Amino acid sequence: MRPWIKRTLFGIFGASILFGGLAACSHRHDGQGWQMSAEDSAKFRGKMIERVSSKLDLTADQKTRLNVLADKLQEQKAALKGTATDPRAEVQALVTGAKFDRERAQTLVTAKTSAVTTRSPEVITAMADFYDSLNAAQQQKVRDFMQRRGGWNRG
Repeated sequence: MRPWIKRTLFGIFGASILFGGLAACSHRHDGQGWQMSAEDSAKFRGKMIERVSSKLDLTADQKTRLNVLADKLQEQKAALKGTATDPRAEVQALVTGAKFDRERAQTLVTAKTSAVTTRSPEVITAMADFYDSLNAAQQQKVRDFMQRRGGWNRG
């Protein structure tokens, strides 16, 4: 096959993947996209804490540490989201002109990595405090859960 035909086909294939990915990410359900409301998020968090607490038979102190970990993870998530009300529009803005806005893209990446770098020590400390408070049997349950790569209800 001639080189220009290969390049053209690869270009078309690459563009179709890019636009397909953007189309998949742009899907919105009930106008909210992938974002949960604050109320739904709080309900989900409460259910997850109760589920983990019951599966591990946590003490009151361990449950408190789990709540601290959940708080830190929530703070990290909020920091990653930033002040953007519509993250999808931010990404779309990168391709509105004739050329990809590299500077704006780099600014977005820098902001996100800065949020991770800044908040990570707190998340790590909260995770370590929670995990270290578990007894050997509880720690083994956590390791088993991670090994299965799945939910608590698999076995």
